[in-house]
Amino acid sequence: MDEKGLVTGMDEYKRLKRDLVANGVLIDYYQDTMLIPNGNTAKWDLIDHKGAAAVVAVRDDGKLLMVRQYRNALERDTLEIPAGGLNGRKEPTMDAARRELEEETGYTCGSMELLNSIYTTVAFCNEKIDIYLARELKKKGKQHLDEDEFINVEAYTLEELKQKIYDCQIQDSKTICGILTYASKFGQ
Repeated sequence: MDEKGLVTGMDEYKRLKRDLVANGVLIDYYQDTMLIPNGNTAKWDLIDHKGAAAVVAVRDDGKLLMVRQYRNALERDTLEIPAGGLNGRKEPTMDAARRELEEETGYTCGSMELLNSIYTTVAFCNEKIDIYLARELKKKGKQHLDEDEFINVEAYTLEELKQKIYDCQIQDSKTICGILTYASKFGQ
């Protein structure tokens, strides 16, 4: 700690033990026993995630492709940018972003660039999502969805999506971050 009592580095914390509680399809759940700066120990949960990629896909007419799908955690449909998990920790996120764009929307892109990288829930989860901007979209064919996926593709103007964010109709963090980063970087 510094002279003001603020923690200044990881050397103030020490993991004493990490126990696997459960393996999931998308995540693994661990409980860590931590030595914390005051000398006490604490139990901290960790959700381990292999990572993901998402895409702000902009058509030539300026409309953004969005996907509407049911989300079990919320028990309702959500409107999101296309996204999905990595096929392995070493898969390049740009490859995953291209794959998810085509699988979820049926579109491919001529150009792709990194917009932003986010950690979704830093208190207990290490999920990192790289968010890409895809342009020069071409309709390649139909969607290639997993057996348990049912996704509708919709297109909106940037202004419509910003209003949906401000009206709390879009609440997904990667979608909000992707749309607002795109709006900020490209002056819209």
